[in-house]
Amino acid sequence: MAVAKKGDKVKINYTGKLEDGTVFDTTLEEGCCDDDDCGCEAGPLELTIGQEEFFPQIEEGLIGMAPGESKTVVIPAEEAFGEYDEEEVFTISREQLDGDFEPEVGMELELTGDDDEPVGVTVVAVAEDTITVDANHPLAGEDITYTFELVEIL
Repeated sequence: MAVAKKGDKVKINYTGKLEDGTVFDTTLEEGCCDDDDCGCEAGPLELTIGQEEFFPQIEEGLIGMAPGESKTVVIPAEEAFGEYDEEEVFTISREQLDGDFEPEVGMELELTGDDDEPVGVTVVAVAEDTITVDANHPLAGEDITYTFELVEIL
């Protein structure tokens, strides 16, 4: 039976979980959320091993696997979405916001950074004259566990 090697194009199914068991991403239909913005898409992912199209730990784990085999890898926070950085939480004046809208806790915004690059943030507090936002990735500081199955070598 053929086994996967670096450079092979493959199809995999996977499920990503947090330490508490919460599924945050999956290709499996029964685990995929109904919300279009949740991040998961039902159906196998196609990738080329070694092209850094997914987490390197998963791509490396696929090497030597045969279709139908599964593995689980734990990716520490610093290698996944980074450690949580308190300095990425900051307060801005409402006057700095474009538009005439009412920010709410949990709302995702895109701000322009000092280098004119867009920065995605989440509103974490709202006051009369200011809002506090968090520019950390929502999964920053989380160790993540991926279980994946090699479906097919293309």
